[in-house]
Amino acid sequence: MIAVAGRRNLVWAPSLGPPDRLLTLLALALSAMGLLLVWSATRLAGGHAQLVRQAGAVGVGLVLMWLVSRVDLRVLRAYVPLAYVLALLSLAGVLSPLGVRVNGAHSWIVLAPGVQFQPSEFAKIALALAFAVPLGELRDGQRRAGFGGVLLALALAAVPIGLIALQPDVGTMLVFAAMVAGALLVSGAPKRWLLVLAGGAAGAGAAAWQLGLVRPYQLERLLVLVRPGADPGGIGYNAAQARIAIGSGGLSGKGLFNGEQTAGHFVPEQHTDFIFTVAGEELGFAGAALIVLAVFALLWRGLSIARHAASRYGAVLAGGLVSWLGFQTFMNVGMTLGLMPIVGVPLPFVSYGGSATVAGLVAIGLLQAVHRSKPMQA
Repeated sequence: MIAVAGRRNLVWAPSLGPPDRLLTLLALALSAMGLLLVWSATRLAGGHAQLVRQAGAVGVGLVLMWLVSRVDLRVLRAYVPLAYVLALLSLAGVLSPLGVRVNGAHSWIVLAPGVQFQPSEFAKIALALAFAVPLGELRDGQRRAGFGGVLLALALAAVPIGLIALQPDVGTMLVFAAMVAGALLVSGAPKRWLLVLAGGAAGAGAAAWQLGLVRPYQLERLLVLVRPGADPGGIGYNAAQARIAIGSGGLSGKGLFNGEQTAGHFVPEQHTDFIFTVAGEELGFAGAALIVLAVFALLWRGLSIARHAASRYGAVLAGGLVSWLGFQTFMNVGMTLGLMPIVGVPLPFVSYGGSATVAGLVAIGLLQAVHRSKPMQA
């Protein structure tokens, strides 16, 4: 436990180590590229309004990233229960009259006309902080999380996943499951718990089917994955247009702001979930591959931070954050290439979306906090 009187001195602790500058530069580069692609995707339809909003979100996210990176990890640990409870309340709030339905999911809360946020994005942060407690804080003599710790971590994850299932938001549910799996791996928990997690996910899917929580459009998206050419003018339209846009870019692309598919808005949601199609068409294989490589480099730095963390709690926290960003990138790029079902997850740091952008940059701040922290003491 941390003495209350000592918290003030721990927050802006001068003894914190230097930040990981490469991690910061990669996040800045991806955010800058995202602004250019969002501008290209929206300038003909909405002028500069969406670019300005996205730039504002990046600005807020960078400020929060800097602030979080300078907070001692022990202080962050002290506020984990509050963050977790607030996350659950906000997830429950989307099911109230405050929530609105967007693209088939009841995932947003409206604060004022034109002002809304997606609680599930910030719940990812709270979940990463929360399940790192039972997996990363071991009793004397323990070398890895025991039965009780793993069970508590799964229980902490099950509650927000259940609330998201009611929205329903399959993409976010999968991201949460990947975060838990990554944290279990980093914590050194027995591998059989991954089988338990997989079995639980399969059971939850079967229960959702029996309870009628699986929507017809979600089944149609799975059909398109199995049969890519199915109904290109209907249920397969998004996937077909995404492949056309990416394929038309060739090796070097048509040039930024010169994409015909992008200008014609043939790909739905091309500034959010399908932003990678804009990169593929206008920047070509080379530009799209550069974005993917930048994300891989960022994930590599995150894994290095987890490996060299001064505390097991920090290592598990970093593992959960890297699993979030890595799996979400895999899902987003995969669905634009027809390798994964269309589940509506943004490309971290690149897609348009204030909640996702701010949450992703806060995750970088948390990784920096882990990197800079000294060993946690009682």
